[in-house]
Amino acid sequence: MCASGLYFVLFGLAASGLLQVNGIKIYTPGDLEAVNGTDTKLKCTFQTSAPINPQMLTVTWGFRPLTKGGEELIFFYQQKPYPPIDGAFRKRVVWAGDIMGRDASIIIREVKFTYNGTYTCKVNNPPDVHGTVGEIRLQVVATASFSELLYLAMAIGGGIAAVVILLVIIMSCRRCKKSQRQRMETNVEAPRKERKDPTACHPSRAVHLYLSQTSIEIDSSDGMISDPSTPDSSSSEEEERSTDEDGGDDSD
Repeated sequence: MCASGLYFVLFGLAASGLLQVNGIKIYTPGDLEAVNGTDTKLKCTFQTSAPINPQMLTVTWGFRPLTKGGEELIFFYQQKPYPPIDGAFRKRVVWAGDIMGRDASIIIREVKFTYNGTYTCKVNNPPDVHGTVGEIRLQVVATASFSELLYLAMAIGGGIAAVVILLVIIMSCRRCKKSQRQRMETNVEAPRKERKDPTACHPSRAVHLYLSQTSIEIDSSDGMISDPSTPDSSSSEEEERSTDEDGGDDSD
């Protein structure tokens, strides 16, 4: 009766949110393939409900070979990495994680066929100490499989394409700026057109006016300007009339 009552109390507290159940979640790729003699990264990330305590948080990596045998500790981390000092993984395991970034990954250098097996990743962050354990089943092969080569080719091709696109964008921007600069320089250095006088005409259409050279005399009597070279019209008529009369007399 007492046990059943305690169960109902705990269930009620958990349902109400007053009782928090801590647990760490570990994320690993599961199956991994690596080429013999290459460096391989064992990716392990975690999610914790408690704030990260760098002094208390621990990371433990273990290894179980394909052959029969128990689990072997190959790496430990608490405030700093502790690689193995002996065994098959001596000087082969390197820390590649970031505690504050919730990353507990390691790198195994120059993997060998004897490294085939299952690798376990466990993280404790007190008071969050319970949770899942991540596992990676590593298979060391002589050469990369077609899928691995395809992924590698796609990654390289994508990188090259991104670089080419970036270069094209940079060259286009430089060319556009250069053309704008040349256009501005052309507008500044272009000679200004002289404004023509609308009252002036083209020299080929100009009418040359000649002013006849005449002597001008000034009559002192009335101060008027007269042109002595221009004969008086009345005197001219009288002279013509006398000339006609003289001609008539001669004919008689």
